[in-house]
Amino acid sequence: MTKMTEKTPDTIPNPWQALRKFTPARIALGRSGSALTTKAQLEFQLAHARARRAVHHELDCAAVAETLKFLDCETRLTCSRASSRAEYLQRPDLGRRLDEPSKSKLATKQGNNNHSYDLLFVVADGLSALAIEKNAAPFLNAVFPLLRESNLSIAPMVLAKNARVALGDEITELLGARLTIMLIGERPGLSAADSMGIYLTFGAAIGTTDEARNCISNIRPEGLAYKAAAQRLTYLINEALRLRTSGIKLKDRSTEQPGNAIPHANFLID
Repeated sequence: MTKMTEKTPDTIPNPWQALRKFTPARIALGRSGSALTTKAQLEFQLAHARARRAVHHELDCAAVAETLKFLDCETRLTCSRASSRAEYLQRPDLGRRLDEPSKSKLATKQGNNNHSYDLLFVVADGLSALAIEKNAAPFLNAVFPLLRESNLSIAPMVLAKNARVALGDEITELLGARLTIMLIGERPGLSAADSMGIYLTFGAAIGTTDEARNCISNIRPEGLAYKAAAQRLTYLINEALRLRTSGIKLKDRSTEQPGNAIPHANFLID
């Protein structure tokens, strides 16, 4: 009688499989023959579809404003010079300046650049309106109680549609604020289509370049948690106002503060 041999598994395992628990990146997917498994290929196609949807999705400013009512602060709706999502994607320059109705609306409300406020929050769609619709309200709910302890004056919140980061510079000039915090949807990737970033700029003005900004990225439940991001932003706000600067001149040492230390474990040996 011929001895039965054990059947070779359809999927050839990858020895790096254990590392997958440390990252959502597409590593150690295994293979079937010389190709990806059907499951991995379908997951890739789904992630790509989600990223495309996030880029083309239009921000519902009215709905976002409704979710921010708990902050009990005035909210103003604005739009960049990009009149549509398609134009916004094709003309990045138009996303950096306000359209005339928005400019007039903000100018008539304040009309000076005397730094009337300590802080200005701008909530912008960026390249993922989904990120803002999902993360803006819970993040602000985490950070505002920390800011109230500092007794800082906060400008009316501005919601910006079809916006690039630099749009916050013109808004700052019109409303007058020492420090600008822009919440914006980050470029979708194949691991996350709903990641929110924050850009902090001291003394923002039209023409400000990116080395003058601090960035906190990947804010979402599966990335940097709201509470941790709120603590990091509060530290940067206090330091930026104390030192009167931001960007490369302002180092993020929030994790070095008492109670915030993060152990630096080596996943390769631990």
